[in-house]
Amino acid sequence: MIKVVVAGALGRMGQESCKAVLKAEGMELVGAVDTREIGSPLGIHLGIADLDVTISDNLEKTFQELKPDVVIDFTRPGVVQGNIELALTYGVRPVVGTTGMSSTEIQHFQEIAAGKQTGALIVPNFAIGALLMIKFAAEAAKYFPHVEIIELHHDQKMDAPSGTAIKTAEAITAVRGNMAQGMPSELEKIEGSRGGNYEGMRIHSVRLPGFVAHQEVILGGIGQTLTIRHDSISRESFMPGLLLAVRKVMSLQHLVYGLENLLFE
Repeated sequence: MIKVVVAGALGRMGQESCKAVLKAEGMELVGAVDTREIGSPLGIHLGIADLDVTISDNLEKTFQELKPDVVIDFTRPGVVQGNIELALTYGVRPVVGTTGMSSTEIQHFQEIAAGKQTGALIVPNFAIGALLMIKFAAEAAKYFPHVEIIELHHDQKMDAPSGTAIKTAEAITAVRGNMAQGMPSELEKIEGSRGGNYEGMRIHSVRLPGFVAHQEVILGGIGQTLTIRHDSISRESFMPGLLLAVRKVMSLQHLVYGLENLLFE
């Protein structure tokens, strides 16, 4: 039985994660950590009357008392870094869905995890369809190297561009390298209207109510375009990948960045 704690348990992704773990075979939800509703029964917030888990605001104490195998983190940038460090210190395997970390920070945690021989996963997107989108986009970029990425998320998302967009851009860059696109002399009448520039390709971030998580990769060629799009229309779409990550991390002794590195190995 895999003992799981969820950090950020009362957020939208946190609540969905708690429900998924409770339903999953071979897993036990032993703890929930958040900065809100401290001391209240988790079941009240999930609509589950007989759930014996109480909200705590102390992740270290939770690790000490409950000794979980895995912590699922859906907190926020600026908090997640300390949570990962704490988890690895206590030998708890972090499965992180919080985005916004730099490549330097990820490398730092890779070194710590390797030194402690403790499995860890940092996953920009748990949706299997999104991982396939990244894989297909990288393959298509071999033949259509002119690329722009448009990612669309709800208006409460704190970081831009999304971790998925960055992961997509990294995968495409590995295929085509840094490449200039468009008119060298183009003029932005409104600064930023062409989006962010990542190794020559443009990334555009949309933040509006009504969206969950969506992305399209537009590839252009002579006389044709190819669009690869993925839509998460509910947060349930992330749960099969999340549960897969919890199971996979148990057999790791290092940190893996991106679930596709385990899914398509």
